[in-house]
Amino acid sequence: MKQIGIMSDTHGFLNPSLFEFFKNCDEIWHAGDWGDITVYEQLVRFKPLKGVYGNIDSQEMRLLFPEHLYFEIEGIKVFMIHIGGYPEHYSPGFKKIMHQQKIDLMICGHSHILKVMRDPKNNWMHMNPGACGKHGFQKVNTAIRLRIENGKMSNLEVWEQKRD
Repeated sequence: MKQIGIMSDTHGFLNPSLFEFFKNCDEIWHAGDWGDITVYEQLVRFKPLKGVYGNIDSQEMRLLFPEHLYFEIEGIKVFMIHIGGYPEHYSPGFKKIMHQQKIDLMICGHSHILKVMRDPKNNWMHMNPGACGKHGFQKVNTAIRLRIENGKMSNLEVWEQKRD
């Protein structure tokens, strides 16, 4: 069993209350637009970390993280990309590669909109944790926490905090 924290679009700001929300997580996954190397440095000292770079990320971040990431955890095949879109509206970049591997869970960021939904056509779960930085149009910052065990996802929880 793994408890996973999922976040995106920090844009150089890491809200201290996320450490409490993610304290029991085994790993943290960041879906891009880190915005600053210090976000990475704080998170990697806190928990094991997986991630991808986003469209605003520097060359330094692009050397640390790939554009997209495919891995398996607890029997779930995960594909992560920053600009991925959502069911029926996937990005051109994701459309080119989405059928290269079997996917159970597709994670992306970029839109700053929290979205968790099943894609019935492709038979996978789509998750966008929204944004948890200080930049963007969103009025509420969000992140996700969930449990993955024996090929099943459960206990999804959302962290929300009004932006200043």
